[in-house]
Amino acid sequence: MALDKSLCAALSAAVGIMNVSGSQVSSQLQLDVRAVPPVERHARIFGIAQALAGDQSSVIVNDHDPRPFRCQMEARYPALFGWEYLQQGPDIWRVEIKRLHPSGCDCCCGG
Repeated sequence: MALDKSLCAALSAAVGIMNVSGSQVSSQLQLDVRAVPPVERHARIFGIAQALAGDQSSVIVNDHDPRPFRCQMEARYPALFGWEYLQQGPDIWRVEIKRLHPSGCDCCCGG
C-alpha cells in the first residue's frame, strides 16, 4: 500500500519525513527526530502515527531509547499500534511503529 503523494508532502513539510520518490511514497516512512527539539518529538511522532492507515508503518530514528513514548502511545491507543525495535543503541535507536488493522468490531467478543 502506498501513501498519496500530497499526504506525504504535507507530512514531509511538517516533520521532515524521508523516502519520497517518484509519484508515490513507500508505505514505510522514516522520521529522524534526533535534530528535533526534545519538547517537540512526541507530538511529531504522534502526528505521523495518527496519519498511518491500517497496516502502514513508520520507522522512528532517535538518539535514546524511546520507551517513554511507547508507554504514552500504549496508554492513548491501546492495541492500535505495533512496536518493534530495529536497532537498540548505544547511539541510535530505530523503532518500527505499525498501525494494526482494526478487528471491525467494537464489542467485547473480539470478533
